Order: sequence, then structure tokens, then C-alpha cells
Amino acid sequence: MQRVQRVVVLALDGVYPFELGIPSRIFGAADGRYEVLTCSVGGGPVRTNADFSVTVEHGPEALATADTVVIAPIAPASVSDDLPDEVRAALARIRPGTRIVSICTGAFVLAAAGLLDGRRATTHWQLADRFRRMFPHIDLDPDVLFVDDDPVLTSAGAASGVDVCLHLVRKDHGSRLANTVARRCVVPPFRDGGQAQYIEQPVPEAGAASTAATRAWALERLGEPLTLSDLAAHARMSLRTFARRFHDEVGVSPGRWLIQQRVARARHLLESSDLPVDHIAGQVGFATGASLRQHLHAAIGVSPQAYRRTFHSTR
Repeated sequence: MQRVQRVVVLALDGVYPFELGIPSRIFGAADGRYEVLTCSVGGGPVRTNADFSVTVEHGPEALATADTVVIAPIAPASVSDDLPDEVRAALARIRPGTRIVSICTGAFVLAAAGLLDGRRATTHWQLADRFRRMFPHIDLDPDVLFVDDDPVLTSAGAASGVDVCLHLVRKDHGSRLANTVARRCVVPPFRDGGQAQYIEQPVPEAGAASTAATRAWALERLGEPLTLSDLAAHARMSLRTFARRFHDEVGVSPGRWLIQQRVARARHLLESSDLPVDHIAGQVGFATGASLRQHLHAAIGVSPQAYRRTFHSTR
């Protein structure tokens, strides 16, 4: 019988209530594979950044029992490069090798504790400049949803906390359970950690045509050699107009978007089938298995075989 993993969430004064509840909601929907406890540095009520406090049942001693620790975010006004003694003492209870996760401004807490030294990390894009001023020695990437620098993971704002928790379910138990959890919580089953945090989407001009229908059309034909001319012709736009409007709506070029969708489809087939890599490459529109390997490695840093071993649905 598989051992139940304990997740301990640390709630500090000024915590955001929404993000505080994410680990319990996601891990709690994973068929009993996780036990989620919430603790505070004093074992008592915690002020949130809203107009109420939350009652926490556990004190900092719970951190010493954790397989995974999650640092919930606090209001930006509360972040500092010098942790209060009681917070530092609480974090010192975490056992060496424990997996540690931060959501949003929780990265400031980890950085101040020295837990991000020598690591790559992320936080909310609006706070990137502040983070760099406070911790210039940390390799910050503010353009991604989360960073998995095992055993320390950092994520961006709000919903990216859902993404990083689902990522951990996938990593621990495979894509089938992670997809089940996502359906139960009515959230997207997968957003790659390298996806951009923020895309500037200006309000379209009145009567302006959208590229949404063409994107849906392309998704049904990923196995075909689609070109920019094919996409623009389907949208009934000039090449220049289509490329500009597509980037405004999606945040990347049409060519880059096609690669992303082909990689995503390939990942699904690697997870859910036993098809050979070359066969999958042809189904998703890559000319060869070598091309699929190249694009998958560029996207997530692993080979198709390594990805299948980790996430195949028979796990």
C-alpha cells in the first residue's frame, strides 16, 4: 500500500486566504494520497490580508513531520529580507531534503531564509524588480508560472499555485491522477511551468476579427504541415494582419504557438499511449522523431522516453 505523503502549509501573518487553501483543495482531491495540515509559527489564529483571521490547529512543530512544505503568500507590504526570529526558527524545523514549495510572495520568505541560494526561482511578475533588488544573488525568472528546482519549487501569483500543486501530483503519481484531480477541481489539467505569467491583451478594435476560429481549426490539423499562409487564408486576413492580431491575442507568434500545441499533443500521447516516438511525431506534425525530441527537450528539458517513464498513465 502506498504511503500517504504529508503536506504542511505554513500560514504567516498577512496570508492570502485564496492561496492558503490551494494545497488542501488540490492535494485533498488526490484519492487519499496526501494528508494536508496547516500550521502557524505560534499555533494560533493568523491574520489574513482580508478582513478576517483564520484559526490554525497546528504549531510549527508540524513542519518537522512534513514530506512537502508549502509557504503560502503574504501581502507584499509584509515581505522583508530579514525574517522575524519566530519565522526563522519555524523554518529551521524543516528536515533536510524535504520538498519545499512557495506560492507567489512565499518566494521572498524562502529567499530571506537562504533556501533559494544558488537556485533558479520565480515569483509574481509585478514584484520581480523588488525581488532582484532584495536578493540580487538569486537567479529569478519572472516570465514563467513555476520553477521546479528539485527539491525547491517556486511559483508565481494566485492560480499558478494550482499549477505547481498539480505538477507535483503528476510528478508523484502520474498524469492520470493529476487529470482526475483537475476535473474534480474544475481547473485546466496542465499548464507548463514555462508558460508566460502575463500576456498583454489589448481590447480588440470594434468589429475586429479574432483568430480563435483559426486556432481551433489548426488544432484539428496538427498532423498536417500548416504554414502561416494556411492560417492567414483560413482567417481571411493578410499575412501581416493575421500575424499581428494572433500575437496580440495569444502572446506568441503563430509558428511558436503551433510548436507549443504539437509538443502538448505529443506529451498527451506519451502519457496515454504506447505508440513509438516516431509515430507520435508524425501524428502531431513533426517531420521526424528527432524533431520531436529536439522540441520536447527545448520545452521541458527531457527526452520523450524519460517523459514517458515519469508520466505514463499506467503508473
